[in-house]
Amino acid sequence: MPKLSAGVLVYRRVDGVVEVLIAHPGGPFWARKDDGAWSIPKGEYADGEDPWEVAGREFQEELGLPLPAGRRIDFGALKQPSGKVITAFAIEADVDVTDAHSNTFELEWPKGSGRMREFPEVDRVGWFTVARARAKLLKGQRPFLDRLMAHPALAGLDEGT
Repeated sequence: MPKLSAGVLVYRRVDGVVEVLIAHPGGPFWARKDDGAWSIPKGEYADGEDPWEVAGREFQEELGLPLPAGRRIDFGALKQPSGKVITAFAIEADVDVTDAHSNTFELEWPKGSGRMREFPEVDRVGWFTVARARAKLLKGQRPFLDRLMAHPALAGLDEGT
């Protein structure tokens, strides 16, 4: 069975342009990667867990902020190149990320050194136009942007530059 993950893509409208809130993974592997490295806030869950509840929990763990209230859009699932299946949702909200902070994880670093170091699960978050997010997001998550822009609630809005 593939690994399961659930997340929330928060979006807002700014002068007729759609912006999305995405996160950059922390840790040494991602430190020097930018375009093609960002992700929607998400996390793994076990079969039988409610993906919506997991998505909310992971949003809070990765951003240190509560999941905003709003009408939920269900995007369904996407199989990633790794084989993982991500179930995603969207909520329209203007979240202030000034005080965002992530939970942490431990990793032996440098590898083989025997030294354990702590890293943030997410080292930064940001608002990007959908057009810019297409370059920032991991390739396998970009179809969620298509699903967002195809939603009737966003008819006539622009992806920006």
